[in-house]
Amino acid sequence: MSRNTLVWVAASWLMASAAVAQQSSAPALPPDVNPVTLTRLPQLTRADLNEEGKAIYDKIVGDGPVPTTGPVSMSLYSPKVALAFNELNGFLRYNGDLSPRHTEVAICVAAWEIEQQYEYSAHEPAALRYGAPQAVIDTIKYDREPVGLSPEETAIIKVGRQIMRGHKLDSELYAEAVRLFGRKGLVELVTVMGDYVMVGMVLTAIDQHLPPERPALLPPR
Repeated sequence: MSRNTLVWVAASWLMASAAVAQQSSAPALPPDVNPVTLTRLPQLTRADLNEEGKAIYDKIVGDGPVPTTGPVSMSLYSPKVALAFNELNGFLRYNGDLSPRHTEVAICVAAWEIEQQYEYSAHEPAALRYGAPQAVIDTIKYDREPVGLSPEETAIIKVGRQIMRGHKLDSELYAEAVRLFGRKGLVELVTVMGDYVMVGMVLTAIDQHLPPERPALLPPR
């Protein structure tokens, strides 16, 4: 056996050992949770779908790997729901009036309010990547009053909290949000939050657990 082969074998063994150690150190899954999907739903592949479902699968997944966790994986159980989720989410995140930074902040607000760990732990890093200050993240994460933040992010946090906690939006805050984002932007802001609440409810129903490589960023309450 050549030296290069020995190095490759050793490296492969180390990576496999690390993966086993990581899995063994992870909390045990509930008995009704599938070890591949990390949800109560078993793995779904393209072959499991009818012709209409396969066409939708091809549109969403394409030649990519079979999705195992998260919104795409679970929504494909109802392909037309998956298509609606995909189109709405794609528009809001990439073609709407809100900036990517403000979109991610709004997602973090929504995920925090419904205690959706899978969503929150994906979107806190995204918000930071798009330039959201740590102070904004900490205000959401630790349920602090929005003090010293930008007017836009202050409004996003307050709008989300009023709607999801008080089930209303007062006239003064509505007017401030329209001033900052416009009427179209306000509709899209609230729709972003509603989108992630809707998807988060399904993720909660199927008990979506985090993959081993993703840290849990939403603090316990």
